[in-house]
Amino acid sequence: MSYQDLSKFSVPAHFRGRSKIVVQLWWMIQSSAFSWSPQVLYGWRRFLLRCFGAKIGKNVLIRSTVKVTYPWNLSVGDNTWIGDDTVLYNLGKISIGQNVAIAHKVYLNTGGHDYKVESFPIFSEEVVIEDECWITNDVYVAPGVRIGRGCVLGARSTVLQNMPSGKVCVGTPARPIKDRI
Repeated sequence: MSYQDLSKFSVPAHFRGRSKIVVQLWWMIQSSAFSWSPQVLYGWRRFLLRCFGAKIGKNVLIRSTVKVTYPWNLSVGDNTWIGDDTVLYNLGKISIGQNVAIAHKVYLNTGGHDYKVESFPIFSEEVVIEDECWITNDVYVAPGVRIGRGCVLGARSTVLQNMPSGKVCVGTPARPIKDRI
């Protein structure tokens, strides 16, 4: 019995949403002009992301150490902050609302593999962060998760399912523990 045979794996056509050339060009820009930019050049980083199809609102602060896999799969609302060393692994869509604070070393993940199939097929599921959320340090959010409006995710939480609005949620796996206000 074989659990997985990676020689049978292939990326579906159009999975990336852009050509291999555009993907490689973005990765080169991100690892140079984006990541080398001084912290205060938020407008420059917004500009670069928009050039590659991201929908970025007003007054969005994205740190230079943020990693975005595919900008064309990213939507960020007004007055949102995205902190150092955050990874937006957006094989699928990531939608981040307005007035969201994403701290440092957060990992928003939209992709994975189906381990039950020998060819180990890749998949993506949208991640949605609604308005006025605070995602604190070192939080992992799994594919297909929606974080409700005003939710706080505690440090080092692992979010494997949807989280309700207006709650403080912590743990591995994350669970609501109290009202935010």
